[in-house]
Amino acid sequence: MSSASFDFSTVVDRHGTWCTQWDYVADRFGRDDLLPFTISDMDFATAPCILDALQKRLQHGVLGYSRWHHDDFLGAVEHWYQQRFNSPIDRDWVVYGPSVIYMVAQLIRQWSQPGDGVVTFTPAYDAFFKVVDGNQRNLLACPLIKQGNDWSLDAENLESLLAQPDCSLLLLCSPHNPTGKVWTREELTLIAALCERHSVRVISDEIHMDMVWGVNPHTPWNEVARGEWALLTSGSKSFNIPALTGAYGFISHKTPRDAYLHQLKACDGLSSPAVLAVHAHVAAYHAGEPWLDALRDYLQANLHYVAEQLNAAFPQLNWQPPQSTYLAWIDLRALNIDDKLLQKTLIEQQKVAIMPGYTYGTEGEGFLRLNVGCPRSKVEAGVQALIRAINTLL
Repeated sequence: MSSASFDFSTVVDRHGTWCTQWDYVADRFGRDDLLPFTISDMDFATAPCILDALQKRLQHGVLGYSRWHHDDFLGAVEHWYQQRFNSPIDRDWVVYGPSVIYMVAQLIRQWSQPGDGVVTFTPAYDAFFKVVDGNQRNLLACPLIKQGNDWSLDAENLESLLAQPDCSLLLLCSPHNPTGKVWTREELTLIAALCERHSVRVISDEIHMDMVWGVNPHTPWNEVARGEWALLTSGSKSFNIPALTGAYGFISHKTPRDAYLHQLKACDGLSSPAVLAVHAHVAAYHAGEPWLDALRDYLQANLHYVAEQLNAAFPQLNWQPPQSTYLAWIDLRALNIDDKLLQKTLIEQQKVAIMPGYTYGTEGEGFLRLNVGCPRSKVEAGVQALIRAINTLL
């Protein structure tokens, strides 16, 4: 089914809905009159099958305590992994949580001690920096190497970090945010072997798993894993439902899985999930595939528009769409533009908010992260504003 079967072009006004991207843009950018391309949610209404499921549940009228550990939810997850990734999962692995980052934080606390090292690949999703530092662990940065338009693993550097005596965890983002890198099966197999060699547990955040465009398919961590590990994910990015809250994951070994669930329920009091999130996942994973595939087509067309316009204006960039995600990670270093001055120009003159690359660590300096999860008309406005801003500085 093509994107024409669903409407992704009509603009939905998100103002006045307590929307982080639109109503609270001033929190990060200092003013509230900006067109935002920031936090990674989308400006599209979610899939009709999800809205129908939520409306049906609301018509029931009773919103009491609920559960996630039942055949409807577990079967939906199992179906999705088989359908999308041809990857069989064990229902006994499944755990639940309010968000992927909550689950990451919980496992960091359970699988390491204050002062321990946590390896992650940089540039990195900014929440990784916050959750590692906030839990008094030390982030061990393993920079990815940019070669042309591709990003590669520095295996030698990775092993040196994993070998450090205080290194307990590898925090993986797969696919990778912000670069959009899709890890190959060979890379993931190597990472798994190195972690096993050095007795380092792996937490794999795979929330962007459904947004892969390149020649490399997404390989779920469970297919290459060794030792103790957790794969954490959600339908929230794919189906634009993060405000419902709700995530899930796989923890392979029983003892750490039981410990996680004990902390969730007995210590943190989170025994009842957000029931609408459970309904949304069940509906999405059983009936949302046509909508998601149409959305994927639309997002890829948005990314190609960005490439076409940027490269026409600045051929020296030769920017290519990422291998995954609807986040255009744009390398502007060939233009020798000052990051802070570019931000000032974008905000004050062009009235747009685009995430500066340094948000994602020092390896992000010279980059921008532009969210194209929106109608084409908004993408056009943002890209043309970016081109004008760059031309002003050149």
